[in-house]
Amino acid sequence: MEELKLTFVNVGYGEAAVLECPDPAFPGGTFVMVIDGGSAEAEEYRDSATGRIPLDRYLSLRGVDHIDLMAVTHVHEDHLCGLLPVAEKLPPAALWQTLPPEFCRSMRPLDIPAEGLTPSRSKFLRALNDYRRLCLGQSCPRHRPLAGMELRLCRDLSVRVLGPSRARAETLASLCRALYEEADPSAFWQRLDQLDAAMNNYSLILLLEYRGTRILLPGDTNRMGYGELDPAALRADLFKVGHHGQRDGISAEQIQAIAPRAVVCCASSDRRYNSAEPGILQMMADSGARLYFSDCPPGPDGAVPPPHQALTFTVGAGGTLEGTYLSIPD
Repeated sequence: MEELKLTFVNVGYGEAAVLECPDPAFPGGTFVMVIDGGSAEAEEYRDSATGRIPLDRYLSLRGVDHIDLMAVTHVHEDHLCGLLPVAEKLPPAALWQTLPPEFCRSMRPLDIPAEGLTPSRSKFLRALNDYRRLCLGQSCPRHRPLAGMELRLCRDLSVRVLGPSRARAETLASLCRALYEEADPSAFWQRLDQLDAAMNNYSLILLLEYRGTRILLPGDTNRMGYGELDPAALRADLFKVGHHGQRDGISAEQIQAIAPRAVVCCASSDRRYNSAEPGILQMMADSGARLYFSDCPPGPDGAVPPPHQALTFTVGAGGTLEGTYLSIPD
């Protein structure tokens, strides 16, 4: 039986997903899409007791030998920087990202002022510089999906882009241009902090559909970022909650509109930054959805998932949807 597989790799605090869909038109008979890449910081993977593993190493162990489409949902270190080593080994056939291609070509490496640098600013600056390297380093077509686009990715698999809207995408581009043009150090930090704080709700929001089963992947969109969307458009069988399940990740009304059978929370086992917030998890469990985690934080009942390198969902004919925690021998 032909099945779609969607895998959330255990990258600790961050997100990285690999979608594999059967289609003889693609190499090896499989369409492969990578959505975000997790962190590239060695410290994130130093403690691998829960199964944490960098995306490039996971793909190598799995024997993945090509990427047909790579998507960057937004520019934050824990989603983007792990894509660079992947792209160097497996250059994607196409790249999706949220800034105008002409702006990407004009980006320069951002110098890092010594005064005023904090760990969060350092992470965001690295993400911006790595974003430039990723976009400029690929010879493949680079696309900017916007809300309203509907595309057939491969046989039996389609995608509807729910966000960002054109207006929101232009606002993001304007904020980025202002940052890159700012010469005053104090004003630079103010613009950087503003852009960093706003970035989540400029995420690429994808609604995938495979043989009638719908999968909603909103990047780091939080509950405020769904305001432009028709609640009826959100319905999905599998939902990856935004912003790592922090308190602002989703509202009760929105989870009711989505009505998922399964929810994935990409939070680290240490629940950093108050991710996998107990109240949010309980709300989703109360909705009737089954909860899964990319790493191993405690669930609303205190139960902790087994150590695993990946969480894989298989989607089959007739709407079957099964999640399995997976470990791969080194």
